[in-house]
Amino acid sequence: MNYTGVNPPTNAVAIIPARFASTRLPGKALLEIAGRPMVCWVVERALAARNVARAIVATDDLRIAEAVRSAGFEAALTRREHRSGTDRVAELTAGLEGAEIVVNVQGDEPLISSATIDRAIESLVEEDNFPQRSEGAKENRKEGVGIVTTWEPIESVLDVLNPDIVKLVVDKNGRAIYFSRSPVPYPRDAVRRHGTIEAALANESSLLSQFRKHTGLYVYRREVLLEFANWSESELEQTESLEQLRALEHGVKIKAIQTSTPSIGVDTMEDLERVRAIVAEEKLACGI
Repeated sequence: MNYTGVNPPTNAVAIIPARFASTRLPGKALLEIAGRPMVCWVVERALAARNVARAIVATDDLRIAEAVRSAGFEAALTRREHRSGTDRVAELTAGLEGAEIVVNVQGDEPLISSATIDRAIESLVEEDNFPQRSEGAKENRKEGVGIVTTWEPIESVLDVLNPDIVKLVVDKNGRAIYFSRSPVPYPRDAVRRHGTIEAALANESSLLSQFRKHTGLYVYRREVLLEFANWSESELEQTESLEQLRALEHGVKIKAIQTSTPSIGVDTMEDLERVRAIVAEEKLACGI
């Protein structure tokens, strides 16, 4: 069976980059959750989004491609030398006809919310419907939003201080101002009162509400994605090791929306066991 979206209201294509040589958890795309490879759970979540017309796994490994195809899903082999999942997504996008909106869904988020994917796509589509936008402005995508991404509230002091948790600052319209591995915005006055940022966060719990955790879902306009992949790494991108900063440095507007529900990116065996436990609990609750 070949699964595709059913009569979606957009022509959005979800592309799931998945490589075998993951640094922290090699072969994680094929690690099983309730008897199925993790990447297949991601494909199912993407196809459950009503705005997604098609979902394709982009991989550099034949083992991943065969596992995905055996489950009835689409997979495409891409070059091995890509430095990021975004480059892999862009390679596949360049050969796709009619994919005006491309959704980059991380292959290690088996619990990603289909509702979040839908809302992110809709947020990008709505940008073309603002009354103040002229037809001429639509030809220049830098006049409006070119990328939509997502965030979750941060509820832990440790997450604020963890450089592996990327923080996001937005303006009053929900446009991204900056992404950082450092605690931003920095609560200067509270730190002065308590001596350190750790003490400030521990003693003033309301400060946590100022922090947003960036999550890895991206929705691109096709032409923005293909341009992005051709730009060299920017200075800020190299400093923070965050490729979304390349887009900001080139003037691309990024809109950030809150996720419908939290997700879990699987980077360690502990993450995997958490996901397995959640899936097992859900199956038990449903009597499966």
